[in-house]
Amino acid sequence: MSRPATVHPVELAQAYRLINTGASVFITSAHGAQRDVMACAWNMALDFSPAKLAVCIDKHTFTRQLVDSSGEFALCVPRAAQADLLTTVGSTSARDTARHDKFSAYGIDYFAGTHVAAPLVADCIGWLECKVIATPAVQEAHDLFIAEAVAAWADERAFAHGKYLPLGDTPPTWRTLHHLGAGNFLVPGEQLKAKTLASLVPQPA
Repeated sequence: MSRPATVHPVELAQAYRLINTGASVFITSAHGAQRDVMACAWNMALDFSPAKLAVCIDKHTFTRQLVDSSGEFALCVPRAAQADLLTTVGSTSARDTARHDKFSAYGIDYFAGTHVAAPLVADCIGWLECKVIATPAVQEAHDLFIAEAVAAWADERAFAHGKYLPLGDTPPTWRTLHHLGAGNFLVPGEQLKAKTLASLVPQPA
């Protein structure tokens, strides 16, 4: 499929906001004729200029095999309506599916990125196309991958103008998923607006 009309590019300096909420994500990968998608709860933003992030990809996964071979992946931020899909790809291995392809096995729609071969899972909130920054010792010892986001996209129904929309403007099905374990997720349901406290110490003139 082609990129939906509601999907817009995100300035890379603001891309970290897509994952700064601690949401669970899809990690997609591709190399040659093979592709895969997995769930990942361990991900975090590292920097915004250049945009960098870190994800854990277990060395026993098929995704890891493809990322090691290609040096790239895509991080896709799912929405609440995709909880079943996130649980499914997180609890199955491509090695146990027909042709080692979860996309075909579960009828997962996707569209192409602009900088990586990894497919972008359709209907998500956001997408980061990532190039691995090689740190072989860290990758081998801790399954930790540091990457630079070279392109980012978001759906305006949940993320626009460089930030998530207020929850009051976001349908419940377009909110992020936060994994609690055993297939249970927390979905944001309340929002408060913080204010900056006044200093009790007189400021220097």
